[in-house]
Amino acid sequence: MTGERDLRTLLSGMRPELNPGRHVFTTAPDGVMPEGVNPVVTVTEPEGLTMVLPETDAVSAGLRYDYVAGWITLRVHSALDAVGLTAAVSLALTDVGLSCNVVAGFHHDHLFVPYDRAAEAVDVLKALAAESG
Repeated sequence: MTGERDLRTLLSGMRPELNPGRHVFTTAPDGVMPEGVNPVVTVTEPEGLTMVLPETDAVSAGLRYDYVAGWITLRVHSALDAVGLTAAVSLALTDVGLSCNVVAGFHHDHLFVPYDRAAEAVDVLKALAAESG
């Protein structure tokens, strides 16, 4: 199934969903994923393996972190070459002083926002969707 490219359709249909739990960004400098962790995102960088994973996994594995995030999935199936979705979402969150780390999956975009403001971020995104419809 081909993802959506029309920005208005993407925004009005994004249906932001807050996933349960607290997620953290951490790294394995040696590039080896510790046993017992189940990351939702991995990125290989020259400095090491970056992982976004449940906070409980990081604690159990003794991994250090300093950013705790809420994980929001935009339920619209966005095309990887769609233009403007990330910019529009980022601007809406910027307007209320919320940082956002965006990760694109094959089917959906995923946002990691400060955990203590994740519900507020969902409300901001729902308002953006309503304004775009």
